[in-house]
Amino acid sequence: MPHTHDPADCPGCAAPDLAFARHDHAHCASDALARAEVICAEVGARLTPVRRRVLEILLEQHQALGAYDVLNRLASEGYGNQPPVAYRALEFLVEQGFAHRIQRLNAFTACMHPGEAHAPAFLICRVCSAVSEAAATPVRAALDTAAAGVGFVIERSTIEALGLCPQCREAA
Repeated sequence: MPHTHDPADCPGCAAPDLAFARHDHAHCASDALARAEVICAEVGARLTPVRRRVLEILLEQHQALGAYDVLNRLASEGYGNQPPVAYRALEFLVEQGFAHRIQRLNAFTACMHPGEAHAPAFLICRVCSAVSEAAATPVRAALDTAAAGVGFVIERSTIEALGLCPQCREAA
C-alpha cells in the first residue's frame, strides 16, 4: 500500500518543491513508485520491468533526463540498447501521469504527484539542471481566464521557467 498522505504532515515531504529543499529523497522516490504501482493495478496498466526501471531512473534525482540518457542506463543494465526501448517506456510513463516531458530540455522528469490532478509549473535551474515541479494552479487559472476572454479553451498547457535554484544562486 502506498504511503498516501498530506505532504504538510510528512517530514519527508514537507517542502512543496522538493527538488530545491532538503528532504528524505529515498522516501520521496519510494512513495512515488508505490503510488505508480497502485495506479497501474487500479487501471489495469502494466508496469513492466523496463517501465518500472525507467521510472526508478527518473526518480533517482530531481533532474530531467533525455531519452538517450535513459537508454544508456538501460543498456548498461542489460535492458537493451535500441531507442524504442526507452521511448516506449517514457511514453507510457507520461501517458499514465508518472512522468512529465520538459519541452525546453527535450527531457523527462518523474512526476512527484502521480494520481493527483494538478497543474504543475516546472522550475528549471539553468546551471545544475535540477527540475522542481511546483503547483501552478493560480497561473493556470489566469491563463484560462485570458484564453476565455478571446473565446479559446485550453486543453493542455506546460509551464516552464528557467532560472537559478537556491544552491546555484547562493554559489553565484
